Amino acid sequence: MFERKRTMKRIGILTAGGDTPALNATIYGAVERANSQGITVVGIMRGYAGLMDEKVAHVCLNPLYTSIPELNPCLGGTLIGSSRTYVDPKTDQIATVKQSLQRLQLDGLICIGGDGTINGMQPLADFVPCVLAPKTIDNDLGLNYLHEPNDWVRTEATTKCGYIEQLNCSRPHLDLEDIINYATPGYATAVFVVAQCVQRLRSTAESHRRIGIVEVMGRQSGYIALGAAYGQPDLILIPEVAVDIDQLEQRVRQIYELQRNVVIVVGEGVKTLDGKELGASTPSYDPAGNIRYSGAADALHEILAERIEGEFFTKIRTHETASSSIFTRKVGHTQRGGRPIQFDRFYAAQLGGKAVEMLVAGANNAVATLQYSPRAGFVVSSLSANKLRDQWGEIHARCVHSSMYDENRMQPSEFGEEYLKTIFTNAIGADDMEFMRAELFSPGNLSTRYQSMNTDMRKRIRYV
Repeated sequence: MFERKRTMKRIGILTAGGDTPALNATIYGAVERANSQGITVVGIMRGYAGLMDEKVAHVCLNPLYTSIPELNPCLGGTLIGSSRTYVDPKTDQIATVKQSLQRLQLDGLICIGGDGTINGMQPLADFVPCVLAPKTIDNDLGLNYLHEPNDWVRTEATTKCGYIEQLNCSRPHLDLEDIINYATPGYATAVFVVAQCVQRLRSTAESHRRIGIVEVMGRQSGYIALGAAYGQPDLILIPEVAVDIDQLEQRVRQIYELQRNVVIVVGEGVKTLDGKELGASTPSYDPAGNIRYSGAADALHEILAERIEGEFFTKIRTHETASSSIFTRKVGHTQRGGRPIQFDRFYAAQLGGKAVEMLVAGANNAVATLQYSPRAGFVVSSLSANKLRDQWGEIHARCVHSSMYDENRMQPSEFGEEYLKTIFTNAIGADDMEFMRAELFSPGNLSTRYQSMNTDMRKRIRYV
C-alpha cells in the first residue's frame, strides 16, 4: 500500500458516482491539508468523465495555497461535479486518461467515491499514485471484519449460466472495533432526513388510521433502514433478511388493531423468502452495474392490500374505502442532498485530509477509513484497497451484520442500537439548528434568486 515516498507538489481530486451531502466537506479537508503542506490541488470537473474529455476541464482549488471561497464544507453536493462514468481498462479509454493526467502534471490523485470509484481508480494506480476518500449514503463501503472478503464463496448456478455468490459469515458476533470503515460520509445526513420523514408521515398515518410504507435507499444494504429506527417506525425491513410475508401480515394486523396505524420502513433491495427482490422485477442498471430499483414499497403495498381483507379496515375507517387504507412514500433523492450535519462535515473533512497525508507518505491504491473503538472514539486510518476484494477480485457491498438486526421484532438488535448510538448521539451540531432557524425562512430567500455554485465555478474552469 505504501511505496517509496514521492514528492507531492500537485495533486488532482475528483468526485465520482452519486452525490452525497458531504462531498464538499471531503474536498475542503483535502485542500486545507494540502495548503499546510504547500501542495497545489487541481479539481477535475465531472469525475472520470472529465479525464476522458480531451479538454480536461479543471479548476485550481487553492491558488497561492489558499482555498477558493466557493469551497464551502457546509454545502451539499460537489462543486467540481460528478458523473457515473467509469474507466474501462480494456478499451482505449485508459490511454486517454493517462494522457490527461500527464497533461495536468499531477503527482497524485484523490478519488472521492464508493466501490465503483475504487474499480475505476485501480487501473489508474498503475501510472499515478491514487487513494480513495470514501463517500456513500448507503454506508456499504467497508467490512464487518477484516477477513470478511475471504468468506465469500461461489457455486455454479443450476438454472442459468454463471455462478451464485454467497457470504458464509465466519463471525456470528462482532465487536465495534472489528468494523472496517465504521461509517461513510453522507450516511448520517441521510438517516437524519429519513428519521424526520418517518416522524412526519406518522402524523398522517395516525390521523387517518392508515398504514404507511416508507421506502429508503441503500440498494442491497440496510444501514439507512436500520438508522430509520430513530424515527420510531413500527417495523423495519432490511435487504439482508428475507421477508416472511405471513409473519409480516400477522405483525401488521396486531399493531393496527392496537394503535389504529402502522408505519413500515422498507429498504429498496428487500427480498422475499423465494429470493425475489420486491423492487426489481424488471431490473435496469446504472453505469457501475448497480440495479436501479423500481419500487419495493409499491410491491409491498400490493401484497398487503391483497392479503388483508377490506373489512379489516372499514370496521375502523367507516364510510371510507379500504383501498385508501395503505399509502407509500419514497424518501428518494432528498436523502442524498442538502447541508450535511455535523458528524458528516467533520469526519468527511478528516478523511479528505487523511487522503492527502497518504499520498505524501507514498500510498497507492489505498483507502482512507474511519475507525471506532470505545476507548479512542473515532479516528482516521487507511487500508489497502485490495483488502476489500474477495479472491476473485470483486468488492461486495457491506451488509448489515446479522448481529445488528432482530428479525423477529423487525427492529435493530441491542448490538445494532449500540452501533447507531456511537454515530448519532452527538451527530447534530448546534450550528445545524441555528442554520435552519436563520436561513430557511430568511426574507431574502423571497427576493433573491438561488445562487448556484456552478455559475461561479464555471468562471474558474481552465482547459489543457
